[in-house]
Amino acid sequence: MSQTYNFDDIRPYYDHEAYDAMQKLKVDPLFMQLVSYIWPGMSREEAFEKAAKVNDNMSFQLEFMHQAIRVIVARSSTGLTCSGFENVDPKQAYLYIANHRDILLDSAILQILLVEHGFKTSEITFGNNLMQGGFVNDFGKLNRMFTVLREGNNRELYEISQKLSAYIRHTITEKNVSVWIAQRNGRTKDGYDLTQTGLIKMLNLSGKKSFSESVKELKIVPLSISYEYEPCDDLKVQELYLSSLHSKYVKAPGEDLNSIITGIKQPKGRIHMEVGKPILEEADELEKIPNENERIKQLVNVIDEQLYTNYKLWPVNYIAMDLQHDSDEHASRYNAAEKEEFIDYIRQKASKLKGDEQTLVNMFISMYANPVKAKKQIPVSTL
Repeated sequence: MSQTYNFDDIRPYYDHEAYDAMQKLKVDPLFMQLVSYIWPGMSREEAFEKAAKVNDNMSFQLEFMHQAIRVIVARSSTGLTCSGFENVDPKQAYLYIANHRDILLDSAILQILLVEHGFKTSEITFGNNLMQGGFVNDFGKLNRMFTVLREGNNRELYEISQKLSAYIRHTITEKNVSVWIAQRNGRTKDGYDLTQTGLIKMLNLSGKKSFSESVKELKIVPLSISYEYEPCDDLKVQELYLSSLHSKYVKAPGEDLNSIITGIKQPKGRIHMEVGKPILEEADELEKIPNENERIKQLVNVIDEQLYTNYKLWPVNYIAMDLQHDSDEHASRYNAAEKEEFIDYIRQKASKLKGDEQTLVNMFISMYANPVKAKKQIPVSTL
C-alpha cells in the first residue's frame, strides 16, 4: 500500500530531516516571537541551545511543544484532567477519532497527555488552509502534522481522499504510529459533536480486507474533549449568526489564524479529555450487515455513542439548558452565583458582536445547552 503513493507532499518531516528544519526555523523572526510569548524570560542563546538538541520530531515536541502547551493550558484554563488511558496500550498504534472544538488545542492536549502517560506522540491531521508556507509549514511538519488537502473538483477530491486514507493506514499499520483526526471537517460550532459518514467512507478506501478487518486494522479509539467554556465561542456564534442571514459563510483572510490565537489565549475554565475503548469487537458485528452504507452508519453510531457518553458536562451546560427551557430541572448541578456569572458572561460577549443582541444571546445559550441534549439522545448502535 505505501509503495502505491508518494506521500512527500503531505507527510511530516522524517526524523533525519528534523535537525535541518529546526536550524531553518530558529532564524525566522517568528521563532523568537513565539519563544518570547511562551517563555518571556528565555534568552536567544537559551532558545538556540534548546534548538541544538532537536535531532528528531519527538525531541522538538519535548523541548518546545510539550512545555508550550502546558504553559497555554496553565494560562488559559483552571485545570486539565483526563481518564481512560488504561484502555490503550503504549506499544500499539491507534486512530484517535476526536470531537473538534479548537483548531490547535484539541490535538495538542492529546500529545502532552500521551507523553505524560508513557506513550509516544501521534501524528496529527492539519488542513492545507492552515499550512500557509514558510514558518508555519516547518513548525507543523516538525510537530508531526500531515496535510489534508481540501481543494479540487470531484475527481481530484476523490483521489485526495484515497491518498489520505492510504497514508493514515500506512502510518498506523506499517509505521506503528498513532494518528489524531477530527470526526468532521471543521470545528463543532453549535455544541453537537457528530461524526461524518464521509470520514468513515474515506478511511475505508484503503481497506484491502473485509470491512470489519479493515476497521479493526485501524484500531479506532473515540476521543472526547470537553471545555467548560467553549474555545472561540464568540467567533463561532458570530459565524452562526451571519450564516443564518446568508446562504454561505465566507471566511475573511486570516480568520483561521485569528481563531488559533483566540483559542490559545481565551479563558476556557476546566478541560477534560476522555480516551474511549478501541472499536474491535463491534467491528466483527458490522460484517453481519449486508449493506455497506448501513455498516458505515452503524460504525458512526458506535463512535458517537462513546464520544457522547464520555463527554463531560459542566455547570454552564446545565445552566444553559434550564435557561433555554425556562426551568430549574438541573438546578442541583449549579448554584445561583454560577448562573448569574454565566448570564453576565454571554451577555457581555453578545454585546460585542454584530447583530440582534437577543438572538446572539439565544445562540450562546443553544451552544452551551446542546451538549446536554446530546447526552440525553446518545445514538445507540444496534450491534
